Amino acid sequence: MSSPDFVAEQRPPLRARFAWLHVVAGLTLVTVYCLGPVWVQTPASVLAMAGGMTSLYLGPNHNLKAADRLPWKMVRIAGWLFIVATVIRALVPSTMNTPPTAIALIPNSFIVPAYLCLGYAFLVMLRRRRAADDDPARIDAILVGLAAAFVTWTFVISPAVYDSNLSGYQVLDALFPIFDVVMLILVAQLMLAGGVQQVALWLMIVAAACMFVGDLLFSLRDAQLIDISPMASNAAFLLMFVLIPAAALHPSTRTLVQPQKVVVRDLSKLRMTVIGLVVVVPTIITSLMPVGAVVNDLIRAGLCALIVLSVLGRVVRSNNSRVKAEKVTRRRATHDALTDLPNRELLSETVSRWADRAASDHLEISLLFIDLDRFKMVNDHWGHEVGDELLCAVAGRLGEQVRAEDVVARIGGDEFVIALASPSHLRLAESLADRLLEEFGKPFELSVGDVVVSASIGVAKSTGGAHALELIRDADTAMYKAKGSGRNAYALFDTSLRDQVRDRVKLEQALRGALERGELAVYFQPIVDVAGDELDGFESLMRWTSPELGFVSPDEFIPIAEETGMIEEMGAWSLRESVRQLQEWLVLRGPHARPIHVSVNVAVRQLRDGALVKLVDDVLRETGLPPEALWLEITESGVMEDIEAALLTLNALHSLGVTLCIDDFGTGYSSLSYLHRLPVGVVKIDRSFIMDVGEAGTNEPIVRAVLAMTHAMGHRVVAEGVETELQRDWLRAQGCDLVQGWFYGKAERPENLMNWIDRSVSA
Repeated sequence: MSSPDFVAEQRPPLRARFAWLHVVAGLTLVTVYCLGPVWVQTPASVLAMAGGMTSLYLGPNHNLKAADRLPWKMVRIAGWLFIVATVIRALVPSTMNTPPTAIALIPNSFIVPAYLCLGYAFLVMLRRRRAADDDPARIDAILVGLAAAFVTWTFVISPAVYDSNLSGYQVLDALFPIFDVVMLILVAQLMLAGGVQQVALWLMIVAAACMFVGDLLFSLRDAQLIDISPMASNAAFLLMFVLIPAAALHPSTRTLVQPQKVVVRDLSKLRMTVIGLVVVVPTIITSLMPVGAVVNDLIRAGLCALIVLSVLGRVVRSNNSRVKAEKVTRRRATHDALTDLPNRELLSETVSRWADRAASDHLEISLLFIDLDRFKMVNDHWGHEVGDELLCAVAGRLGEQVRAEDVVARIGGDEFVIALASPSHLRLAESLADRLLEEFGKPFELSVGDVVVSASIGVAKSTGGAHALELIRDADTAMYKAKGSGRNAYALFDTSLRDQVRDRVKLEQALRGALERGELAVYFQPIVDVAGDELDGFESLMRWTSPELGFVSPDEFIPIAEETGMIEEMGAWSLRESVRQLQEWLVLRGPHARPIHVSVNVAVRQLRDGALVKLVDDVLRETGLPPEALWLEITESGVMEDIEAALLTLNALHSLGVTLCIDDFGTGYSSLSYLHRLPVGVVKIDRSFIMDVGEAGTNEPIVRAVLAMTHAMGHRVVAEGVETELQRDWLRAQGCDLVQGWFYGKAERPENLMNWIDRSVSA
């Protein structure tokens, strides 16, 4: 059976119109109470209070969770206490006599705890609503309270205290507005402390104002300072019974008990005007009023002094907040948000400052540019949260390896820089680079377990002549040299590297748009069935001839295309061209000729891209090429970088019916153990293992082992780089399936390969 709290949690919030209907009905009853005949006053007030109490139960139970209803429970208790006091006054009219007598203490003994409950409710709302301390709002609320206290003391309490004709009970009644001053301070903070000021909040504000006005009129009447009917203060009291329950009914009542995002605004003209009046009006009143009793004048002067000091405190806090905000803004501008390390801007400032005194102090400035190897695999495999965790761990480990005067900065995604200034003969940078590489050999303890990641480090030095950004660029250049040398190493910058970077940039710029300009072409190299020297297919190879640079080696432009992402578009074009050309040759050969295939290289970027499977499927559908006639070559290192992700793509490609080949086998992880997991049909032995076969070379046992194990797994084997008849004959004797190399022909344009097409047909 469900608990009452659980059931209440499931109730939908009330609609706003119920709150407004309550307001209309309540205002109508208050109007009837004020303007109607005497006999309707009591029923109208009873109905107003009964409706208010009913709403105080319905509203929170529908609009709030059980954990958020505490302040409204206190409001309900206050409401019942107010009602008890009202009933006593109605049943015992002498409690309302003016001036009051001792019997007036009976209803007042209920009203005082009612105020305390109401104040506690406002305090709980304030604590729950405010998302952060807002000192100006607190001070502004205190200013409002001090001003109200000044007015109350000057015009209510002081006349009551110092009028010898007033009884002690009248003096006690005159002190009631003090409770309202406290209420005003709390409600003012609710209004000023930021967040969304919705309907429920405004209803509470107006209700507190009505309560203050009602008690002020009541105190002035009891002190016989004004001659006014009790109806005025009673009407204000009834309005409070209408507005506070309306706030409970309105769905925005949730904003009164939930943390609100602070809305930062400029000081409005209205707020400035109120602050000005709060300061000026008490000062003028104090100046104009004649000197009276010493205590009275001291209290009035003390309240004025507190108002002035509060304004001064507001100015001081505002200035301190501005300075603090500027410091925070400056730190955000100069430090990395994730690791809290200095960023590129602060690093540049520091290096420039060191450079100004490097020559005079005989200092050498060294920069170590650190890039994590294969960091993208961490993000792809475990997600960006683990990647961020690793970056923070790297930042901490780097900080442990440097001196206090050194600077560790993060200037990019997985790029860190360490800046050192030291006498040139110490070689601190080199020793630190060695130490860091050793540290990166140790695993990082992350939430997913121990993770090992290597780093490539570039080192650049200057005695003060180089600009900070130039030094960072040179260290970056050296880092790429280290990465190109096999990663997990460091390299020193020299001027020749700068020339290499310039040439690389020139090459990259020329490569952009090469496809659209028609500068790329597909060449084909024969793949031969070694048993009968028959054509089995072709490997398609991309070639680039630039009008400006001439023929550019694939070893130069393919890595750039992969790094920049251009390989995806270029690879898709190469695949389409290769399949189109093969289909054309198949038509020329006729249906009875030996089937041939085309083998197309797939870049690592393409392998990680989910669009590759759709591209292959679309090309096969568009051309009608049999799937088994298409081979896709993938490098073993590309697969092993993230084998789980690669398997998803490879299995999807295999399901299309295409043949998958492991290219350059033996140059990467050199392991046959993972082949059983991959849906491959062909293994291509790298040319470096074929060079000395047939001459009792050292690689012959390796080639024999690869042939034996791959055949045992049911795979075919292609030997690359066959250049001599001796190599061909040895491979044939070992049972190799297919060969390719310059012995049979280099890669050529399609029109230069017709002899292969014709010879195969005639054979």
